[in-house]
Amino acid sequence: MRYLMLVLTDPELETPEEPPVSIEQWVDEVYGTDRAVEGDRLRPASEAKTIRRRRREVIVSDGPFAEAYELIGGFDVLECDTLDEAVELASRHPMATAGVIQLHPAWPLDL
Repeated sequence: MRYLMLVLTDPELETPEEPPVSIEQWVDEVYGTDRAVEGDRLRPASEAKTIRRRRREVIVSDGPFAEAYELIGGFDVLECDTLDEAVELASRHPMATAGVIQLHPAWPLDL
């Protein structure tokens, strides 16, 4: 099953603990074992656009896709057999100690 893993900042966190592994080690662990399909950092929220269609009008506004206190800084698409496996991988990501990680199970269109 695929999971979208969102990597978010946590502006309230004052002193993050030491992560279990470096980002380079995490990438080697996860991408080196084919448990991640794709991932990248995101440009700053100030460069993002929000698009809505209302009453046949396209409305484009600056900024993140939603009002959010925590900003999305990156993403990975994980390929895991179980949610527990995805949680284990996500919990080892360095931003789990310095930010917030969200896991969203994919819902394939063909099912």
